[in-house]
Amino acid sequence: MTVMQKKTQVRLDRSSRLGKRSTLKLLWSSLLILSLLVLSACGQNSESTAKIVEGKVNVVTTFYPVYAFTAAIGGEDANVINLLPTGVEPHDWTPKSQDIVNTSKAQLFLYNGAGLEGWVPNFLKSLNNDTKVKAVAVSEGVKLLTAEGDDGHGHGEEHSDDHADESSNEQQAADHHIDPHTWVSPKSAMIMAENIKKSLVEVDPAHKDGYEQRYNELRTKLEALDQRFTNELSSVPNKEIVVSHQAFGYLARDYGLMQHAIMGLSPDAEPTGQDIVKLAKLVKDEGIKYIFFEELVSDKLAKTLASEAGVQTMVLNPVEGLTQEQVNNKDDYFTLMQKNLQNLLIALQ
Repeated sequence: MTVMQKKTQVRLDRSSRLGKRSTLKLLWSSLLILSLLVLSACGQNSESTAKIVEGKVNVVTTFYPVYAFTAAIGGEDANVINLLPTGVEPHDWTPKSQDIVNTSKAQLFLYNGAGLEGWVPNFLKSLNNDTKVKAVAVSEGVKLLTAEGDDGHGHGEEHSDDHADESSNEQQAADHHIDPHTWVSPKSAMIMAENIKKSLVEVDPAHKDGYEQRYNELRTKLEALDQRFTNELSSVPNKEIVVSHQAFGYLARDYGLMQHAIMGLSPDAEPTGQDIVKLAKLVKDEGIKYIFFEELVSDKLAKTLASEAGVQTMVLNPVEGLTQEQVNNKDDYFTLMQKNLQNLLIALQ
């Protein structure tokens, strides 16, 4: 072999080794990425997938407040499955096929009603014909508010509703612009909790004592929260709040406040430029110091109004669901409502 041939062979061997190293690196990178994707997928599935448990009463709930109250009352005797995923705003969410399967196998389906879950009538029709799941609108008995007769920025008017039929009730709520955010007031939450307890006892009378005991514990906590809101908000000098969407009507009604909303009952409703100008004038005329926004919807409009009016922003949480950060912090209905009270006290001084 000549000198030139030897040099050529060395270059070829080196190129071959480098090629093998590159191939190995690419292979290892691909395997690492694949492993991360698999782990990520497993994490998502284990977090979002709930299963029917044999030997327990299975309860499907539509979103966080109903789930939280049901889990507290059901305790170890009930398997509670919540449909709405963490971090998702409930107004425009719709169920998936697996949700229909789980609900078909459950004994109890609890939803808020008052028009919040417009998909409920069709959802119930899609369940297996032989299913025996009992469907209950847990807001039954709450004196509902409607946006009829006001400009969309007040806390509404009371509306009587007997929840006699799921389909007609949801259609009626849509036609009359009923405010569905009943749980935001502890007073209404107490009515909802009692409805949940009665429903659990009806489908699972063998564990009545446990349901009654845990309901009484939850009721005591709600009464204490209600008393704090009543006592502390009664003494604030200002009573008007400006919020991102019209979710605080029951809170306003029950604790002597006046709500002004940038958007309507749905956080997707877009205000006009004239609406923003009118609200900015109101903020200045009334000496309002803060515009409230929410974590699960965009804060853009709240910040736009705050900038226009020369004021600050602050969170007022409608407790429609938890963010992942709140889950990690072990927040719940009570901690979030207590934070709401603290922020209201700051804003209304």
